[in-house]
Amino acid sequence: MTDRVPTRRIGFEFDAARMPRHYMGGDVLSSHSMTIASASFPEGEEFFVRSVRKVRDQIRDPALLERVNGFIGQEAMHGRAHASFNQALGRLGYPTRFVDRVVAIALKGIERVAPKSVQLAITAALEHYTASFATVLLTTPEAREQFADPEIEALWVWHALEETEHKAVAFDVLRHVSGNERMRVRVMKVVTVEIITSATIGLLISLAMDPSAWRIGKLRESWHNLRTSPLASSEFLALLKDYNRLDFHPDDHDTTELVAQWRAQLFEGDGYLAGRARGVA
Repeated sequence: MTDRVPTRRIGFEFDAARMPRHYMGGDVLSSHSMTIASASFPEGEEFFVRSVRKVRDQIRDPALLERVNGFIGQEAMHGRAHASFNQALGRLGYPTRFVDRVVAIALKGIERVAPKSVQLAITAALEHYTASFATVLLTTPEAREQFADPEIEALWVWHALEETEHKAVAFDVLRHVSGNERMRVRVMKVVTVEIITSATIGLLISLAMDPSAWRIGKLRESWHNLRTSPLASSEFLALLKDYNRLDFHPDDHDTTELVAQWRAQLFEGDGYLAGRARGVA
């Protein structure tokens, strides 16, 4: 585990003119899937921040409050970085603005009707999804090799590192202010259904706007690649399912060494982002 949640301000530059449309190794489904995920992040990250801020006055643990501040800072930076990436993807023809608007409407609707504790439980559940994805990305070279551009790879690896650094923050806040483990698990099950449904719809809309996706042979090959990717592995699914244990905690999966490895790999020596991180707290 790691208690340090530093806020790093990093400017990424994405040039749509130099980016291949299918930037995930030329694979259609992987490129569209990652785009739908990225398009959902700016509004999603803002929702995470709001859900934690709404209960911050109930937190009595100074150490947890410090981690919350780091969490808020990191999530704000993620939203900005992905908004920049999404603009470039939009110029390539992806429906990033549409997805962004739909996610914003859906999350604002949730905030109007759901209690603060449920909003926080949604955040904790989604944070487990991103942390599980991060673990796969950081531990599987084949997953990282698909990125066609080092700047795109750096964006996702940096994001994955920070998701791993703060993977337990929303969970610990939920436990601190609510402690209702059965509610937490119920919310996760609903969130899982919603993720599958919304991601499928978003993917189909995005594919429909891409003429190359209409080629059955290319789509069939891409489907095979997606089914055999690390994100469809039994290990990844087991990580997700583990959340449904009533005694689960994100730190049950110790990522201390993984965090140390990628902090060094990205920010020390000749690391790709060395010297680019500003305002580290």
